[in-house]
Amino acid sequence: MGRIESNLPNTPHFNPLNPREFRKQAHEMVDFIADYYQNIESYPVLSQVQPGYLRASLPQKAPSLPESLETILEDVKNQIIPGMTHWLSPNFFAFFPSTVSTAGFLGEMLCTCFNSVGFNWIASPAATELEMVVIDWLADMLKLPKSFMFQGTGGGVIQNTTSEAILVTLIAARDKALDVYGSGNLNKLVVYASDQTHSTFAKACKMVGISPRNIRLIPTTIDAGFSLSPVQLKAAVEADMADGLVPLYLCVTLGTTSTTAVDPIELLAGVAKEHGMWVHVDAAYAGSACICPEFRHHLNGVERVDSLSLSPHKWLLSGLDCCCLWVKNPTALVKALSTNPEYLRNKQSESDSVVDFKDWQVGTGRRFKSLRLWLIFRTYGVVNLQGHIRSDVGMAKIFEEFVRSDPRFEIVVPREFGLVCFRLNPDETFGSDYTELLNRKLLDWVNSTGRVYMTHTKVGGIYVLRFAVGATLTADNHVVAAWKLIKEGADALLKTV
Repeated sequence: MGRIESNLPNTPHFNPLNPREFRKQAHEMVDFIADYYQNIESYPVLSQVQPGYLRASLPQKAPSLPESLETILEDVKNQIIPGMTHWLSPNFFAFFPSTVSTAGFLGEMLCTCFNSVGFNWIASPAATELEMVVIDWLADMLKLPKSFMFQGTGGGVIQNTTSEAILVTLIAARDKALDVYGSGNLNKLVVYASDQTHSTFAKACKMVGISPRNIRLIPTTIDAGFSLSPVQLKAAVEADMADGLVPLYLCVTLGTTSTTAVDPIELLAGVAKEHGMWVHVDAAYAGSACICPEFRHHLNGVERVDSLSLSPHKWLLSGLDCCCLWVKNPTALVKALSTNPEYLRNKQSESDSVVDFKDWQVGTGRRFKSLRLWLIFRTYGVVNLQGHIRSDVGMAKIFEEFVRSDPRFEIVVPREFGLVCFRLNPDETFGSDYTELLNRKLLDWVNSTGRVYMTHTKVGGIYVLRFAVGATLTADNHVVAAWKLIKEGADALLKTV
């Protein structure tokens, strides 16, 4: 038999997971990351690059031969870091925080170490059962009823983001309703939320087949703190029923994106339950604060809802992505999302004695994310997590007091958590358009310095600056420096008025 000739170059034996080499390179990477955190304040918070900068500086094809880690890390320094907006900077006050911690990082390392694809119990029993444990732990920290816990009659699951939590509960609610009204009546289903609800809600509704005409985003007002009114909800539901439509789903928000407005869960759930609606509470950001007794009242009435989600990556130090979803009736979720191909069948699943989390989510594969929460809860304990929340809220209070102390500025909506909504309004005789222009210019100036990054929103027709405290590394001195910078920008801007 002839020998097959090859034109391929002779290369050393390829071993992509050599424990000895892994140990060496992992130490180098940890040093690089620790140095990045230590020096993060030396970088502009908001990236200063222009679109297309990276494509122009990188090769058009992947390398044929290996490159050293040292060479790659040098490129990270010179090419990647300049294009990063530094979410972990202590001077990052934009959007909502995306928090990390040493414990969360170590949990992520373990997650990657095992590389478990835990779609069902037998694929990795520890992955399934640890998730059940930590979900119940967090439910207990939030003082949720047993009806949402595996210890009781409900349960929970770690989704990637709030978008998926809303999507899967919408699917469960839709299928439950169509079992009653028939699949031909999808166009009669109506969903409700406030006009301050995250934009992902409308997107998820479209994905499950809800007609855009049947998505009710009920207007809110500044006088009501941009919370959803139970009276207006009731009126909207009754009008739809009079038109022969079917109320399906209500999304209640605990901490809206623009202003952290809190919808009254108990009153809204009362209206919804009169008409058999599924009630979901989106507590992505502010829900974490409810582990502190002084914020727990915002969850009053939660026993009347069907599902609740919050994102520990926003305020509980877990890193992206991590959204905890609890459901009172897991059967509805599983019925809507379950798949059972022959190649996944096993006696444990067939006996209904275990949980298969593939049936609680859109996809099949899933990561061992509960390790992050497990390490965070054990390493820090509830007391330190409560202290972390209170510290951020305390820094937001300091900033709020700074704003109130300067007559050129005003607080637009009352602060409740770690977000301060304010604006420059030096002269009430200025028209709204000119005041908005002043604030746009102020925000652009502040962000252009690279020393601070903030964002804006628009509520009730008012252009508002948002100062969100919560980056893991932020301390009092960063808040003080940010306010000095904002005042400096206002001084320069008003000299030209």
